[in-house]
Amino acid sequence: MAEGGDSGEKSEAPSQKRLKESSDKGDVLQSKELGVALVMIVGAGWLALGGPLLVQALAELLRGSLSFGRSAIDDFEPGQAILARMGAIAVPVFLLFGATIAAAVGTPALLGAFGFRWGAIAFKGDRINPLSGIKRIFGMQGIVELSKALAKIVVMGAIGWWLLSSRMAKITTMGRGDIASSMIAVGHDFVYAVIVMAMGLVLIAGVDVPVQMIRRTARLRMSKQEVKEEHKQSEGSPELKGAIRRRQMETARRSARTQVAEASVVLTNPTHFAVALRYRPGQDPAPIVVARGRGATADAIRALAEEFDVPMLRYPQLARAIYFTTRSGQIIREDLYIAVATVLAFVFNIDRAMAEGRSQPEIDVPGEVRFDENGEPE
Repeated sequence: MAEGGDSGEKSEAPSQKRLKESSDKGDVLQSKELGVALVMIVGAGWLALGGPLLVQALAELLRGSLSFGRSAIDDFEPGQAILARMGAIAVPVFLLFGATIAAAVGTPALLGAFGFRWGAIAFKGDRINPLSGIKRIFGMQGIVELSKALAKIVVMGAIGWWLLSSRMAKITTMGRGDIASSMIAVGHDFVYAVIVMAMGLVLIAGVDVPVQMIRRTARLRMSKQEVKEEHKQSEGSPELKGAIRRRQMETARRSARTQVAEASVVLTNPTHFAVALRYRPGQDPAPIVVARGRGATADAIRALAEEFDVPMLRYPQLARAIYFTTRSGQIIREDLYIAVATVLAFVFNIDRAMAEGRSQPEIDVPGEVRFDENGEPE
């Protein structure tokens, strides 16, 4: 009973398959606070770099609009005049729009959630369900969102109070100077305030992003039973794997039937590899690999060898050496000639050897062609 109860507990980390499926449905890692912070930083950077350009363009616009000569009256072209005046303003404004759009798009890219997903705009009944809405408001999600809102109020309020208190004396005496210098000072103070507030939002985003990661991971956690079911679906049931293996064997048998039928001997691993060799004295210059395979292909070669009464001998190192160094239709390596010749001599006289009670001969495979089952040198 305890085992059945544990299977329903979400105690396992989400698998890559579950993460991908949730991402395809629109459930991705996202942080509104990070997006707002990036947009604020980009806006502050634009104010610091492009703000003076915009102020200068506005001054030129005002100056050009309030001054005109006789030619402006004689050749009055309002459209051309508007384009000429607005063109200077368009450049910094478009830079601002482009930078903020890039920041908004860059937020999901930083979180690894960049891209359009149709599942995100699909109809979901819980979005219009009043009970689900109440649960979101008064549940854990509502508490987290309320906490973030209060944190923003506290942080931004503290920053605002610090900015005002540190510059109160300067603000109260600003009216005693000339308007131009006062406006420049106000602009600098405004840019500084925006940058500091953007840093405050970055601080909040630095807390919000890990919280969102933890919440998403917790939301997607799996029970032990779900992990088992997913593994079963990924790997396939034993019945399905058996059917696939049978189909692979049938395919391999059809393709290797003619080659194995003319083989002189089949060398096995004994289960993972199989190599079929042919040597016809006077016709073949050296032993030739007519078929080779591992797994289902090896099974098919062994089955065909039994069907055509081709001798099968167990030589694991020699079978792997030929498999990893020679392809089908090629002559074996020269450094394997002695070992293969010893095997073929036994095969060609196998009836007499069996009658005399002799077992298959021992052979020596050169060290440079000794491999393990993964093809790594031994």
